[in-house]
Amino acid sequence: MTKIHIPTKIGRFLNVFGSAVAVASATRIGHQPVASDLRALGIDPVQFSSIHRN
Repeated sequence: MTKIHIPTKIGRFLNVFGSAVAVASATRIGHQPVASDLRALGIDPVQFSSIHRN
């Protein structure tokens, strides 16, 4: 098993958290989030864009 250093774990967490904030912000104002942010969260951008919101 490989060791992952604490700074690497913190960096990964911050990347995912940043993507979550970006996706939430874009969705809140009615824009399509950036595909790379959706992928970072494990969401398929094509399927996300097919969701119809009121």
